[in-house]
Amino acid sequence: MMAAVLYGKEHLRVEPVAVPTIDSGDILVRVKVALTCGTDVKVFRRGYHARMIVPPAVFGHELAGDVVAVGAGVTRFSVGQRVVAANSAPCETCYFCRRGLQNLCEDLLFNNGAYAEYIRIPARIVEGNTYEIPAYVDYRDAALVEPLACVVRGFEESGPQPGDTMAIIGLGPIGLMFVKLAKLRGCRVIAVGRRKTQLDRAASLGADDLIVGADGSDPVAEIRALTHGRGVDVSIEAVGKPTTWQWAVNCLRRGGTVNFFGGCPNDSKVNLDTALLHYSEITCKASFHHTPEYIRKALDLVSAGHITASVFVNREEPLANLLEVMRHLMSHNGHLKTAILP
Repeated sequence: MMAAVLYGKEHLRVEPVAVPTIDSGDILVRVKVALTCGTDVKVFRRGYHARMIVPPAVFGHELAGDVVAVGAGVTRFSVGQRVVAANSAPCETCYFCRRGLQNLCEDLLFNNGAYAEYIRIPARIVEGNTYEIPAYVDYRDAALVEPLACVVRGFEESGPQPGDTMAIIGLGPIGLMFVKLAKLRGCRVIAVGRRKTQLDRAASLGADDLIVGADGSDPVAEIRALTHGRGVDVSIEAVGKPTTWQWAVNCLRRGGTVNFFGGCPNDSKVNLDTALLHYSEITCKASFHHTPEYIRKALDLVSAGHITASVFVNREEPLANLLEVMRHLMSHNGHLKTAILP
């Protein structure tokens, strides 16, 4: 089969490799759609991911496809079924899993290899985090389930209530998903993005107020002006920069909650005003990854038509063009997703 193999920093080749073999409990899936992701772009730029992938390796992790083979003992799936498989599964027995924190599992099993014609889904993911796609759901829509699950978890962990005002800083696909979920919840949304195209997309999803947050600007003052000086109930940082982390804290009302959803580069430091955190009772949260519960919730949202690829995916490319696609996505933050068709 043809697959995209990552060899190191910005070193990627689409080349023939052996079709994966499957063991008892595994399934083999013919990839119909694999979506690009900001994490994959970071992996391509850095040449590795400390927890997810060690080169040389086939990479990519957002996919939907068809079951073409099943291992001995597989009872949940059969050849011909359309499935979406998450990129991980927890052990369900460690300290964190027993406390409902499966995303922090001590033995979290990751799976990569979506940028290929076929991918092996290991038994633990088959049993605990793979789902049949309803017949009426497009493969492109189904492939959004993994990133959406991360967003749904971050959204629910932040606790917005109907009528709350939320500031969403960063309007790439992740930030736009937050905008959509906030409007479904009945919140007022103040969207902060660097480019007009991003702000236009947020507006099309129902964002109520739009602010340009470019380098050197101070959207905090604008956010406070839009909230009678009080600040927002919840802020979501979906960029991953120390500066925008600061914005997300400083635009909150007393008693507000910030979710640092965007991961900053390694060794980043952020200085927070301890008096502000203490006397204003600010709640600071961060969200990493997803759990099977949230994969199921994301699939329900997709199946209901609330989240569709038409909003978050704006290109289609063959697998052979993946290197060009990765270089394009590196040009700046905020690009929408590209559907890779192996």
